[in-house]
Amino acid sequence: MVNRCLPFLLSLTAAALAPAQVTSQTALANNKILKQNWTVPRTPDGHPDLQGYWANNNATPLERPKELAGRATLSDEEVAVMAKKAHELFGGNGDAAFGDNVYQAVLANVLGTQKGFKSAGGGTGDYSSVWTVERVWENRTSLITDPPDGRMPALTPGGEERQAARRAVGTHPASGPEDRSLSERCITYGSPQLTAGYQSYYHIVQAPRSVMLMTEMIHDARVIPLDAGPHLPAAVHQWLGDSRGRWEGDTLVIDTTNYKPRAFMSISSEKLHVTERFSRVAPGTLKYEITIDDPGTWTKPWSLMIPLRHSADPVYEYACQEGNEGLAGILAGARAEEQAAISGK
Repeated sequence: MVNRCLPFLLSLTAAALAPAQVTSQTALANNKILKQNWTVPRTPDGHPDLQGYWANNNATPLERPKELAGRATLSDEEVAVMAKKAHELFGGNGDAAFGDNVYQAVLANVLGTQKGFKSAGGGTGDYSSVWTVERVWENRTSLITDPPDGRMPALTPGGEERQAARRAVGTHPASGPEDRSLSERCITYGSPQLTAGYQSYYHIVQAPRSVMLMTEMIHDARVIPLDAGPHLPAAVHQWLGDSRGRWEGDTLVIDTTNYKPRAFMSISSEKLHVTERFSRVAPGTLKYEITIDDPGTWTKPWSLMIPLRHSADPVYEYACQEGNEGLAGILAGARAEEQAAISGK
């Protein structure tokens, strides 16, 4: 139904979007010219220069929405309509949406199954979209490249159990900070980090024998040796895992094991094995490929690709504990709810 419905809706707005389409086509043509005259920049030791600040402000969701099943890509016209609707919803005049909720809200509005967007903040409200950046739109309908349906594989029984526990966090009375998520406790947002559109920048620094990757959220920093040495003993587990890097031609490959349970997406197991690949593919574009292999959580490995875009803006301080009163407020709110229940209010 959606495969017929979406193009039908687009045909109604094609005339209004004609100027935007011309601009998009011109930009693509200019980028092709730049790429033809571009060579990969290199460090003094001859490897591709990946250094600098890179942004993940992509609108593309991790998983393909069920409404777009069977459609790996949208047409340029469809993308233009989605981007226009996204600006209307999240251009600074309404509630903010985070993660893949941006794509889902825009798609629902384009299909006519939803009108506008309201956050799920309840009585406390939520951010305004003035605090978030507008997303970058592309033709793909999922970041996941394998399986071909753009969806994560089925969970194992252990994965299902951890997912249920994660979902229960939002309804738990929060007896203490340990009941809340790792990110709320300023421990980590996980690795690899898939945050998009909100403090979702990377900082890369290279040296001949190592590379440093830092994410803006909580400033998780990984210093990765490039000496192809062995991983830590299997009994040692870390939130960011134990990473070892190597060059395969012009691609930086990072192999990471030794994760703590729940280090990735709050549901991964200690069997998690991650392979990351970074390669310069165009001026200002870094191709970031990730393969997740965790037989304790998913029934088979899966892969995704995130195009990172170069940014002239540096990564500023992320003062999670110093400036974030959220966790104290959550615990205080839980105590207030308990007192209200006791007093019968």
